[in-house]
Amino acid sequence: MIHVLILLCTLWQAPVTQDSFTPEVLNLLQSGVNAKNRNDLDEAISAFRKATDVAPGATVAFFRLGEAYMRKRDYAAAIPPLKRAVELSPDLLPAHQLLGFALLTQGYAAEAIPHFELVHEYAVLGIAQLQAGQPAEAVANLQAAVAKSPNDPDLLYYLSRAAVEQSSQSLDKLLSNFPDSARAHGAKGRTFYQMKMYPEAAVEYEKGFPLRSDLPELRLELGQIYSASSDWVKAEQEFRAETQSQPGNAEAAYRLGDVLLQQGKMQEAAEELRRSNELRPDMPETLYSLGKALAVADPAQAERALNRVVAMEKDTLLAGSAYLALAAIQRKQGKTELAAKEMQEYRRIQDLYSLQPRHP
Repeated sequence: MIHVLILLCTLWQAPVTQDSFTPEVLNLLQSGVNAKNRNDLDEAISAFRKATDVAPGATVAFFRLGEAYMRKRDYAAAIPPLKRAVELSPDLLPAHQLLGFALLTQGYAAEAIPHFELVHEYAVLGIAQLQAGQPAEAVANLQAAVAKSPNDPDLLYYLSRAAVEQSSQSLDKLLSNFPDSARAHGAKGRTFYQMKMYPEAAVEYEKGFPLRSDLPELRLELGQIYSASSDWVKAEQEFRAETQSQPGNAEAAYRLGDVLLQQGKMQEAAEELRRSNELRPDMPETLYSLGKALAVADPAQAERALNRVVAMEKDTLLAGSAYLALAAIQRKQGKTELAAKEMQEYRRIQDLYSLQPRHP
C-alpha cells in the first residue's frame, strides 16, 4: 500500500517560478522535467542535481531531485534533497508528503509522523504511528482512513494490528500495575480461555470474585469456560446468576437458554431464548437454539425460527445445522418431501465446506 501511495503523491507538481532564476537554472530544470516525462530518471536526476549546485537556494530544484529519486524508488537518496526543500520552503506540502513517505520506507517512522500530520495523510500517518509504537494514535487515524475507504484490505489490516497492539499495551499496564486486581485475574483468565486451558482459566476468574463481586462479566465469562468444558451444571449456575444481576443482558439470557438446552430442559430453555430474542432480535445463534428447544413442543414456531436462521445465514455452517434441524422436525410430522429438500440443502452446504482447502 505504501508504494502505491508514493506513486500517487509523486504526481504532485511543485510550483516552478522564474523569480531570480538564471537562464542556466531554468534550462536545467526544464531539461530535468523533460527527461522525467520521458521516464529517463537518471538524466532527470543529473539535471536536477546540477540545478541544486548552481542554485543552492532553489526549493524547486531540491524538490524535483527528491521527486525523481522517489520515482526511481531510491528512497534513501531522496531524503536529503527533500529535507533541504522543506527547510527552504516549510509550507511546501508536496515536499513534506514525499519526505514522509521516504522516511517511512526507510524505517524512520517517528521522523515521518510530523510530515504526514501537516498534509493530513491519515492512512500513512496511522501506519507510521503503529510502527513508532503509538497504537492508540494509530487506531484513531486509521479509523478515519477506513471511514473514507471502508473496503481497503490494507487499511483494515493495519487497523486490526493497531487495535491488537493497543489492547496488548493496556493489558501489559494492567497486569504490571494491578497484578492482584479482579480485572487482572479476569484478563489472565480470558487468555487461558483463548488457549483452551479451561481449568487454569476458571481458577483466575474464581480468584477475581472475592475482590469485585459486582463485576457481572466475570460470571458470564466463567460460565463460558464451564460450557466449553461441558460442565453444564456449573455453567448454568453462573449464567443464571448473571441473568439475575443483569436481566436486560441478551447474551446472558442466550447463554443460560443454550446451557439449559444442552441439559434437555427444553421449556426453561425456550423461555430464556425467547427473552434473549426480545432483548436483541434476530441473532442467528439465539434463533437456532430456540428452534431446537421448541422442536417438540411447538414445531411451527421452531420452523419459523430455523427458517429465519437460514434466510440470514445463507450458506454458512450454522445455516447447514438449521437445515438439518428443519429436516428432523418435518420428518417427525410426516413431511418426507420437505425433509428430503432440507437434507439436500444441508448436504450441499457440507459439500461446500468439505471442498475448501484445509490448513494444518
